[in-house]
Amino acid sequence: MLIATNKEHYFIAETAFHHEGDEVFLKKLIEDIAVLDIQAIKFHLLFDVEDYMVASHVAVPKLKEISIPKEKWTSIFQLVASKEKEIITLTNDLQSLQYINSVQDNFPIAAIELHATGLNDIFLLEEATKFKNTVILGTGGSTFDEIQFAIDFLKQKGKEDVLLMHGFQNYPTRYEDINFKRIQLLQAAFQLPIGYADHTDPIDDKNAWISVLPAMIGVKVFEKHVTNIPEEKRIDAQAAISLQCMADVINTATILSKSLGSQAIEFSAAELKYGDTGPMKKAIVAKHDLEAGHIIGLEDIAFKRTEASSPLKQKDMLALIGLKCSKSIKKDEILSFENIKYSFQVEDFGQFFIQK
Repeated sequence: MLIATNKEHYFIAETAFHHEGDEVFLKKLIEDIAVLDIQAIKFHLLFDVEDYMVASHVAVPKLKEISIPKEKWTSIFQLVASKEKEIITLTNDLQSLQYINSVQDNFPIAAIELHATGLNDIFLLEEATKFKNTVILGTGGSTFDEIQFAIDFLKQKGKEDVLLMHGFQNYPTRYEDINFKRIQLLQAAFQLPIGYADHTDPIDDKNAWISVLPAMIGVKVFEKHVTNIPEEKRIDAQAAISLQCMADVINTATILSKSLGSQAIEFSAAELKYGDTGPMKKAIVAKHDLEAGHIIGLEDIAFKRTEASSPLKQKDMLALIGLKCSKSIKKDEILSFENIKYSFQVEDFGQFFIQK
């Protein structure tokens, strides 16, 4: 499973077809991306275009032009490995997925992804079961039965390491189409980890916050298109954010993580200070001067903020009723078992209820 070592979140920087088939450009992009505090770099692989689209499709010539051939990927993957980043590949055709399976032991390939366009392609699903690490299923635009079919197929073949990826590219994706609530629905329905691939407009000043908001509902894997030349309108530029924006995304996620905290019952030092009885919460004090031997009654007690901390909580007040002062106590002095002689008694709440 995708896990960020010593990190709360796992960040994927996607290159997609931003390279437009230029291996030199892609390697420079990798060099620049690798400086960021990300865990993985994602690549689109497409070797057999006519296995992906019908031969007559208008996009086939362009896809052939911008697809980096198989023999070029060894040096690309070696570069990523040298930067100590993991590799994630979106394999669009059977040949590219077979290639990844053949080299998966040679490079740090953390995951393969089946795009929503081929979610129920049984040939891709069958080959995906041979991959040793995480299989990501793109769920954008997919119905529950389509998602269930892919999950069931993989699990029936013994593949349990599956992650769902919520999000889709709408050039760019509008707020109203993101639908974060569906993430919760998918979590409940399939009981699998879910990542979020954000495609918000790169020039949106809220991009960083939108990109990591799902952290508030437990999402830990985040994917963003990243570019080192935001001023150029290359392929996939519609959702590709700058290196600085990606750094802002990571920093924003860190802020969210810190503010989320944990479900641990222990209080932080700040919470302990804020909840301190006396300086913060009102302490139990003497309402007026009390003599030694006086029997404490409700009329002798007040709740006030003090400079010193009190060993007793407000709820301990009832335990003091009926006890004897062991020494004289001044008005506003904190009441405790240092100046009250303690004896066990059953608390009586009756005086607080109206008798009929």
